[in-house]
Amino acid sequence: MARRLGHAGSGAFVLGALLVWIVNAEAHPYVTLALSAYAAMVVSFLGGIHWGLGFQHPDPPPSLFVWGVLASLLAWVAVMMPANAGLVLDGVLLVVCYLVDRKVYPVQGLARWLTLRFRLSAVAALSCFLGAAGT
Repeated sequence: MARRLGHAGSGAFVLGALLVWIVNAEAHPYVTLALSAYAAMVVSFLGGIHWGLGFQHPDPPPSLFVWGVLASLLAWVAVMMPANAGLVLDGVLLVVCYLVDRKVYPVQGLARWLTLRFRLSAVAALSCFLGAAGT
């Protein structure tokens, strides 16, 4: 189920990036905002996973909670930026989230999810970078 839902969520990234390139000038700001907001929401979700991991431990490392908040705050900044820069930041954040998870997930017993995370993150980040290029 997670794989199917993840791939469905990736479709929104691909559609958003495609729309950036094909909509008329009047709709362009809305499409870029939609793509950036969706990316920020996903980055916040990925950060929230770290909070969930922290809640499972009696004495969790503070880094789990700090990263969860930091990811959300940086994603919010990306949404507030002009689309050409904000979408780049969104893409970078998606890559950084994956790199952080490559370190955290094995320690938390979640290494089996890294292949799916890589695929979803690659599609999402590439979509943000292509969206930025279309602004």
